[in-house]
Amino acid sequence: MLKKPEKKELVDAYKRHINYLRISITDRCNLRCIYCSPGKRFKKMPHESILSYEEILRLTKVGMDLGITKVRVTGGEPFVRKGCCEFLEKLIGMKGLSDISLTTNGVLLKHHLARLHKIGILRLNISLDTLDPAKYKEITGINAFNRVWEAIISALEMGFSPVKINVVALRGINEDELKKLAELTFSMPVHVRFIEQMPFGGGSGRNGPSLAAPEIRRRIETIGPLLPVSRQKNDGPARRYRFEGAPGEIGLITAVSQHFCKECNRLRLTADGRIRTCLLSNKTTDIKTLLRSGTTDEELAEVFLAAVADKPRRHHICDGGPGDLSRMVSIGG
Repeated sequence: MLKKPEKKELVDAYKRHINYLRISITDRCNLRCIYCSPGKRFKKMPHESILSYEEILRLTKVGMDLGITKVRVTGGEPFVRKGCCEFLEKLIGMKGLSDISLTTNGVLLKHHLARLHKIGILRLNISLDTLDPAKYKEITGINAFNRVWEAIISALEMGFSPVKINVVALRGINEDELKKLAELTFSMPVHVRFIEQMPFGGGSGRNGPSLAAPEIRRRIETIGPLLPVSRQKNDGPARRYRFEGAPGEIGLITAVSQHFCKECNRLRLTADGRIRTCLLSNKTTDIKTLLRSGTTDEELAEVFLAAVADKPRRHHICDGGPGDLSRMVSIGG
């Protein structure tokens, strides 16, 4: 009897099993956040270089055959691309994914909530760095705080869960609001996640040293002690906590000060068809060229496998590594 060939899986040189794919469907965004795309306007990807939805779905299926079970759709801002909800519906129809979620800046979200709920996308990450409308405009470049806040309230009322609010901690800008943002968890069942500012597009350090997680924690613990929350199967990198009696949660994402590289289970597929194995590295692997050459799924799988085999042990941001990474809008956060 012939021996059945072993199933190939995405396992890197350090025995990390890669089961999480973050998909950027566009590099376009309707905001110009100071930590993401500071300074002069950047050159957008030509439309023909961006993967079609059909191409993304095909690559996702190839990844699933290699062990991908969790997918997050990102941008840029996903909703600036036409057909986003139709794409999400096809994605959720693919059997074998245990977790599908969406990251958005929330500006266009409210209009799409009913459709998302109907097709079963209930896990949302929404970027909101301040509760002050004027400061929101300072950070993002547009006056849209109310639209984002209304989308958060509507999502909670409609039963979306979890609703995570992503807060980039910015020294000299929103550091005076960290406690106020954390206190949202007492009145709302939201997960407020504080993220260390990372060096994307030259935006880091413009207001002095970045706020590290230990300092963020000290500030918000003046409210009360943070109680650890047990990790769940599909958890991301956030260290989870809650205040006693609070229906919501606090998350700390320590990508810079206390990296979680040894636990990293992620790949990123950029909008222009490149596999990125480390968020804090500019190294990528082109899969689009082969994809558009009429190749087989087996050959595409080999590109995934080769990229993962070359996944670095850890990033080197804190010890002399690259300090000016590609802009986040071109990566898919």
